[in-house]
Amino acid sequence: MPVNAAVTWKEAALCAGFAVALPIGQTLFKWAAQYNEKLSGNVVVRLITNGPLIGAFAWYGLTALFWFYILTRVPLSTAYVFSILGSGLVPLIAWLVFKEPIGWRFAAGYALMILGFAVIMQGQARA
Repeated sequence: MPVNAAVTWKEAALCAGFAVALPIGQTLFKWAAQYNEKLSGNVVVRLITNGPLIGAFAWYGLTALFWFYILTRVPLSTAYVFSILGSGLVPLIAWLVFKEPIGWRFAAGYALMILGFAVIMQGQARA
């Protein structure tokens, strides 16, 4: 696995899939937090009876295995760049699903993140 090789379409698709999996996990954790408010009992009882929380942990377990699979095929320095995309999706999903406020600064910041991603990937393609 050459360190500075250009990213293939398959590698990019794997990394993009992981970038989408991350905000899904964050969404599951948010749902679990909201569900937790409806539960009663001590903290241990609420943890073990919180289905969305158990689902979120399961999702993160699966995404950790997916990440391991990706890293057997893609250099870490390349694969991790895709997390920029996933990180930026979290506030967007929070706005869409949970009606959390975001403003123009989010759009500007995300545009800078995308620009940074493009610059890094151009460097990978030429290396």
